[in-house]
Amino acid sequence: MTSVTRVIKISAQSKNSFEDAIQAGLDRAEKTLRNVTSAWVKDQRVDVKKGKITGYQVNLLVTFILD
Repeated sequence: MTSVTRVIKISAQSKNSFEDAIQAGLDRAEKTLRNVTSAWVKDQRVDVKKGKITGYQVNLLVTFILD
């Protein structure tokens, strides 16, 4: 059986870590999309204030199988 997939871009943020931002993005994707099979972290960045990291952001490419 052949499957067809689609890839979408999701940005997610966390005040705690990159891992938390990734999980937040995947959790949100799972609420709307079915058959999520993978995610690629395309970009990462941090917000900085007075030399301290105040936030983490990731841009994910999420792959899911179309029905």
